[in-house]
Amino acid sequence: MQTVTLNNGVEMPILGFGVYQINDEDVCEETVYNALVEGYRLIDTAAVYENEEAVGRAIKRSGVPREEIFVTTKLWIQDAGYESAKKAFETSLKKLQLDYLDLYLIHMPFGDVHGSWRALEELYCEGKIRAIGVSNFLNDRLMDLIVHHEIVPAVNQVETHTFTQQIENAQFMKNHHVQIESWAPFAEGKNNIFNNEVLVLIAEKHRKSVAQVALRWLIQRGIVAIPKSVHKERIIENFNIFNFELSEEDMKKIATLDTKESLILSLQDPENVEQLSNMKFHD
Repeated sequence: MQTVTLNNGVEMPILGFGVYQINDEDVCEETVYNALVEGYRLIDTAAVYENEEAVGRAIKRSGVPREEIFVTTKLWIQDAGYESAKKAFETSLKKLQLDYLDLYLIHMPFGDVHGSWRALEELYCEGKIRAIGVSNFLNDRLMDLIVHHEIVPAVNQVETHTFTQQIENAQFMKNHHVQIESWAPFAEGKNNIFNNEVLVLIAEKHRKSVAQVALRWLIQRGIVAIPKSVHKERIIENFNIFNFELSEEDMKKIATLDTKESLILSLQDPENVEQLSNMKFHD
């Protein structure tokens, strides 16, 4: 598996498996198990997804050595703050049946993120987390965190796909040694992505699917991607992207699809911020 090296020297697989909205525990366990058997070694979950226990069971069931699996989970807004973050971390660890995490992210840039980050820094220094980072942080929020703390986030997981390409933001992160990671690499199906004329023609040329082209485009940009599927054949298909390469011309054609704005979740919309901040889950 191709990897990226984070700012603390930890290697992270460039392709992983996400479990957002896989709410059925049995389905979640089975799909994560299938992904691990296929060869995925990065598994991405979150406390608010309420499926950490299923992920933990799949990891144990797979028989893959723990040190070969890169496990990410995330701290939700309701647990923001120094003490709350420490408790939430222990809860997630217990649900996952793990002794340590490979990556722990602050899920949203809301609430007491500075208190949360101090807790994450301590957990990192204690060896309980191999790398710490954030998710959905715009550049100003990311810089605010960087200048006020000792440890620079290793990762920022943001909406990134062919229609929201994050060109300038990715460069900003690179300049500050923060690895960009894509959530929703298929744009959650928006803009009829799987029938997009540009992507279909490129896929046909390489004898690949549009999904494979979308993922290959991300990893050629050095962006970590975590596609999700509950279908075994698509889990396998999404993994099969390391035996072809997009040309410079292909990359330029895909660049024309950029809308330069969020299609899924704008965090500059006050209504979205209010809705997310009021979202609770049962721990």
